[in-house]
Amino acid sequence: MTPIAKLWDMFKVLPLYVMPQHGLSRLVYRATRCTWYYWKNLLIVVFIRIYRVDMSIAMEPDHRNYKNFNDFFTRRLKNEVRLVTDDPVLIACPVDGSISRTGRIVDGNIIQAKGRSFTLAELLAGDGLTAGKFHGGCFATLYLSPKDYHRVHMPVDGGLLKMTCVPGRLFAVNPPSTRYIPRLFARN
Repeated sequence: MTPIAKLWDMFKVLPLYVMPQHGLSRLVYRATRCTWYYWKNLLIVVFIRIYRVDMSIAMEPDHRNYKNFNDFFTRRLKNEVRLVTDDPVLIACPVDGSISRTGRIVDGNIIQAKGRSFTLAELLAGDGLTAGKFHGGCFATLYLSPKDYHRVHMPVDGGLLKMTCVPGRLFAVNPPSTRYIPRLFARN
């Protein structure tokens, strides 16, 4: 990466430290759940154009038929678009993203990017007992870009036993943020 590119990335990330993240999150929450026809259609059309969202693979390809932006953002895909393996020894990808990092969990640490790491316990909101179950295991970090299908699925046969809300900052999770914000995934 060139020095100019590094500097540009740094300028993209710096505002994230001073923005009122939780206040903006509440504002975005309201804006994306607004059902006013003109507002929600404007948001959806602009988003489709900016991020080049392929609506031909959506179960509902007409943007006007979504009740609000969030409904569009978590849209269903046509059944034949993402086939899931029936092979019991394979793991299906749980999201429609790209793999940004994979590796081994060494001494309870996960490498985020460029040698930056965080502990598994940090990622699991301080739950050392659960973290201990994964020591010596492997990890994969999957990045969902804005245009990706935003639903999460079980990667193997099984059932969800527990969900935990992990409070934290609300940094953007994109390549510049990953490169410049220490312990990004654990902090979010």
